[in-house]
Amino acid sequence: MIHFDDHAAFSATLRALPVPDEAAIAAARARQSELTKPAGSLGRLEDIATFMAGWQGTSRTRIDRVQAVIFAGNHGVAAHGVSAFRVEVTAQMVANFKAGGAAINALCRAGGVELSVVPLDLDRPTGDISREAAMSEAECLAALNAGAGAVSPDTHLLVVGEMGIGNTTPASALCAAAFGGGPALWCGSGSGIDSHAMARKVRAVEQALTLHLSDCSDAFETLRRLGGREIAAMAGAILAARLLRMPVLLDGFIACAAIAPLVARMPGFTDHCLAGHCSAEAGHVRLLEHFGLAPLLNLGMRLGEGSGAATAVPIVRAALATHNEMATFAEAEVAGGS
Repeated sequence: MIHFDDHAAFSATLRALPVPDEAAIAAARARQSELTKPAGSLGRLEDIATFMAGWQGTSRTRIDRVQAVIFAGNHGVAAHGVSAFRVEVTAQMVANFKAGGAAINALCRAGGVELSVVPLDLDRPTGDISREAAMSEAECLAALNAGAGAVSPDTHLLVVGEMGIGNTTPASALCAAAFGGGPALWCGSGSGIDSHAMARKVRAVEQALTLHLSDCSDAFETLRRLGGREIAAMAGAILAARLLRMPVLLDGFIACAAIAPLVARMPGFTDHCLAGHCSAEAGHVRLLEHFGLAPLLNLGMRLGEGSGAATAVPIVRAALATHNEMATFAEAEVAGGS
């Protein structure tokens, strides 16, 4: 099991990330050139297959087990009225996840994805980031390790998602801290807030950045000061996946904001990630541009929960099915292209 002993260990891990297997990528591309189709005719499905090969270290990749983990946490900044929902909804939705009644449950069933839910101290919201750090060092480490510990080593593709009323506010702060641009650039409508709530949200992010930005010296401190438990847990899970050479299918704005501080300091951090979709949240397209990732889907979704990534899982399955199951020109006795 992946575990980060302290702040220094977390930071050291970021400086020693595994890289994809170039020989496996080359072998997968060679296989693609032999399959019974014009070269490049399956478009991004071919790219997904070779991407997966690089992280699994083989030209014939597998996707027997897809794991989705939803982390839930509450935020002190929600007291400023930055969401359309009350904080009690976080726990209520966790119960809905466990009962199988949420969108992510239906999407996981449809895509053959195993779902687990990890609530993180829902009765103890984080600090209000506009007035204090979200978490102590111990709390941030606990959240990172909760994320890392939730990842099963035999998973072939990981999806992480979140539930936390008000969490687009710390997500916006994380993005502004990581990539600049100011609160107004990153703050979006979230759960469907009106203009008054939007003004409160922008003001809270402005206050948070004024208070904390000079102390956001690395990814850990940025997550600790401006993030939240479920946000840090997603970062821990995605980092653990990298250490396990496990591909990750990224969800929307909040899931991507969770790793924004890591990407800002280690631009190749998302090499093991695919962008499942581009959400309707205004900042997500900007984040994906910073990450250098093109989304597989753009359906106007903004639910969170890992729902956009789960919707894209069948595309990855299709990529590997065509890569592994198609006949080669020689096997089918079909004349290849010139």
